[in-house]
Amino acid sequence: MKKLFLQLIILISLADFSFAQTTKKQFQELETELENVRTSLNAPGFAVAIVNKDQILYAKGFGYKDLENEVPVTENTLFAIGSVSKSFTSAVLGVLRKEEKIDFDERPGKYISELRFMEPWMNEQIIVKDLMSHRTGLPRHDLSWFMFPTNSKEELIKRIEFQKPFTGLRQQWYYNNWMFFLQGEIGRRLTGQSWEDNVKTMFLDKLGMSRSNFNIPDLEKDLDYSFGYSTDGEGINTKMDYYDIAAMSPAGAINSSVSEMSNWLITWINGGKFKEEQVIPEAYAKEAISSQMVVSSGLPSKEHPDAQFANYGYGWFLSSYRGHYRVEHGGNIDGFSASASFFPTDSVGIMVLTNQNGSQIPGLVRNIVADKILGLEAGGWLEDALEQKEKNKEAQAKAKASADSAKVSGTKPSHILAEYTGSYDNSGYGKMEIKLENDTLFVKTGLYQMFLEHDNYDLFDAFLIYQGEPNRDMPIKFKFESNMAGDISLLKAGFEPALEGIEFKRTPKPVDVSEDDLKKYEGAYLLMGVQEVKIYIKDGKLYAFVPGQPEYEQIPLGNHEFNFKTLEGFKIKFEEKDGEIIAVNFIQPNGTFRGERKKE
Repeated sequence: MKKLFLQLIILISLADFSFAQTTKKQFQELETELENVRTSLNAPGFAVAIVNKDQILYAKGFGYKDLENEVPVTENTLFAIGSVSKSFTSAVLGVLRKEEKIDFDERPGKYISELRFMEPWMNEQIIVKDLMSHRTGLPRHDLSWFMFPTNSKEELIKRIEFQKPFTGLRQQWYYNNWMFFLQGEIGRRLTGQSWEDNVKTMFLDKLGMSRSNFNIPDLEKDLDYSFGYSTDGEGINTKMDYYDIAAMSPAGAINSSVSEMSNWLITWINGGKFKEEQVIPEAYAKEAISSQMVVSSGLPSKEHPDAQFANYGYGWFLSSYRGHYRVEHGGNIDGFSASASFFPTDSVGIMVLTNQNGSQIPGLVRNIVADKILGLEAGGWLEDALEQKEKNKEAQAKAKASADSAKVSGTKPSHILAEYTGSYDNSGYGKMEIKLENDTLFVKTGLYQMFLEHDNYDLFDAFLIYQGEPNRDMPIKFKFESNMAGDISLLKAGFEPALEGIEFKRTPKPVDVSEDDLKKYEGAYLLMGVQEVKIYIKDGKLYAFVPGQPEYEQIPLGNHEFNFKTLEGFKIKFEEKDGEIIAVNFIQPNGTFRGERKKE
């Protein structure tokens, strides 16, 4: 036993020695390898930091933060960190639990009284822990906030009631930004200050993260910040606009540098402690990096048999990386990608930030650095990534060819294109406007524009106009449906892959008709020669009145046609002869009923 104990001491000492004695030459070799990663993947730039125990071993920038002017990235360059922000959001609740202000086993409705979910079981059974570990049964519904942004937290809370789940509670892990928004809102209700102020006072101020911030204006005020870029299939980089995440900020709004984020990793490596201060409660820190939900089977692959299991804690992914327990979270937001990772039992942390959209860089750099710093054999990660990139291109080409061949040829829409225009509304998402311009249907959401191309029958492909260019790689399916009167009344949009379609109810765009023009419709009409119906104007609007029923306001659509404001699938159309209105047709699901105008 004494001999085994001595061997352990020697192994630990050697491990510490390898960190402390890393030579300048070794770091230069690492830099050459990392620069090769950047150029191989055509990334404008990135920064990396390595921490051990309570110190930063290494921090450096590669490439450019401003590609056009070749301004280099430094270890202090600010990047958007995206969803790496989630570990801060959940940690706020960890601090509040220590202060006995919140119970993770309580329903979130206890802290946000107006919060409602779609299903009764969700309101009754979802607890705060479920929000923190992506296990509520809700899919992402990301386009609800991404395409329909708002600065109103109250508006976002209202939308949640109309978002459909796809499975039961705790039955399947599914990433959900909305539940991290709710965590930020719970913190706001409990402290009386914003999520941003909670994160700043609880963590940033205590960790010396003075330049880290939460919005684009503050990012652009800094003397060292990065632009974001997208890289196309040919390796050409294009500058992207920053994305304002608005009220969804707790899900991913922080901007920071690898040097400042290193202090966040050091805090976690040391059980929530930074420079002798317990910044994150120790009990919470342990719980947050312990398995709270199975993400997937995480089976080892043939290529990498020593990388396995995939679980989730609170704002952290958990896995076994080549025999080492790894805690990690990535981040992606327009023009930027990120990875924060640490190995608690090895006291090692790696922070990677890049200004490339949807980039492989953070994961590759993380793995390459981990192999070096943990003394592991090189994993061939870049070679694997480049090979997979080519396979993905081939798969995309085959998928497109398959989709094209599956199209039903020789079909056309059931209506003329003008009859698809109007407002389309879903309470869990927002409102879309569809307009006809030069024989093309255009869709306008709260932030973005799309155009539609006919696929078959009433199925269209919607192409997002993103950063000024149409994105033809990822069409969204739009399926229109008609009501019993034959009018387009509904749109099912493929906004959420876990669900069949998000339903948007159509309201035809009303036509401006003056009161003088409405007067020609006034009068009494005899339906089927029996039932008298009166058409009249009140407060500048046209109404239809059938004895024994309420009066019905009519919405003018043009060409003598009106929709009932309060009845779906009901409309009236007037007949004109020699400049005079002679009859009206009540068009409704159970038939069309004609009434001749009574002579005065």
